[in-house]
Amino acid sequence: MNVQNMDNLTISLYRADELKARIQDYLDIEPDLETGFRVWERNAENRLRILKYFNASEEDWNNWVWQIKNRISDVNILSQFLNLKTNEYEEIQMVSKKYRWAISPYYLSLIDFTRYRESPIFKQAVPDNQEINDPHGKLDPMGELTTSPVPGVTRRYPDRLIINVSNQCAMYCRHCQRRRNIGEKDLHCDQKQLENALAYIRDNREIRDVLITGGDALMLSDKRLDWLLGELSQIKHVEIKRIGTRTPVTMPQRITPQLCQILKKYPPIYLNTQFNHPLEVTEEAKKACDLLIESGCVLGNQAVLLKSINDDAHIMKKLNQELLKIRVRPYYLFHAKQVKGTTHFVTSIETGLNIMEQLRGHTSGLAVPTYIINAPGGLGKTPILPQYLMAIKDDQIIMRTWERKILTYHNKKVKDEAN
Repeated sequence: MNVQNMDNLTISLYRADELKARIQDYLDIEPDLETGFRVWERNAENRLRILKYFNASEEDWNNWVWQIKNRISDVNILSQFLNLKTNEYEEIQMVSKKYRWAISPYYLSLIDFTRYRESPIFKQAVPDNQEINDPHGKLDPMGELTTSPVPGVTRRYPDRLIINVSNQCAMYCRHCQRRRNIGEKDLHCDQKQLENALAYIRDNREIRDVLITGGDALMLSDKRLDWLLGELSQIKHVEIKRIGTRTPVTMPQRITPQLCQILKKYPPIYLNTQFNHPLEVTEEAKKACDLLIESGCVLGNQAVLLKSINDDAHIMKKLNQELLKIRVRPYYLFHAKQVKGTTHFVTSIETGLNIMEQLRGHTSGLAVPTYIINAPGGLGKTPILPQYLMAIKDDQIIMRTWERKILTYHNKKVKDEAN
């Protein structure tokens, strides 16, 4: 477009039309993207069906202890809700001999029972034959066993570490990075191990950031969590506490007023969860996040890029926009790890980069997470970005914009900075 003879309004209107054209493909498909809010009637029908099977009440449904006690881990019970084919039934039984599985009643209710094989919820929750036919991957690709200075602690960075407090989760994700820890029983760290972890933190004053995770950190009892957060808060060099939990996604009933009263006592707390698909952003999840925010927690999301679940730019954009609506900031997009039994979820890195290309500039910067690869051997998170800086030449750089427009930009010389 030749803008020399155009007024500002004409140029502005032309540019607005150009920008709208860039998002038209998303506008065309967006009304058909399913979200937890859009399918609430289907979820409600599923909930009633599940409650009828368990002869339970709405009060039971809203009780996280009931949700835990009634996790579905038997294919016979699952088949009461899903019309499993004989080969699917047998596959689930076969896989469960090697890898444990369990689904909270709440998370089960998010599956489209009539088209379950296509459901991204089903794929994350129900065992698949590919898990035991996986010739690739390692049990511990992140080297957690070789980055553990004391039992229960993982340390990969200079000023922060992880305390793994439990192997229990509300739902055992099929893409779990720590499936080697799940075992046959739900186990929490014993008191002695937690005390040793705290002693290590006290003895290393460079540790200013502690992440409590597992498993799922919120599988601890309120009493145990209160004690642990209290102990960490008394260590002067610990500036922030972080909690890793998927309960707002898989069992939002865990987020109770009583729990939030405990969290409120120990600011600042940063809570990261893992929403992977817009169907997981439901009214129940929103209520849980609202309670957490009211307690003073800062919420972030660490999605995992999963083949056939969210490896689509439109789905990822919708997920991140839905998260912002419930005040959860998209933080990381993790490239799926090469964990034994999960590599059928792994996409190409080009897929991840393409998604990032279609987020940057096309939606709010708040809705653009950082794409991360966890370096093997415990070497930490490494950001992977599309290449926007093309060259550095003396006093200028060559760069491209999110629209792939190439331009030069003045760069202050290093020798000028020295002066």
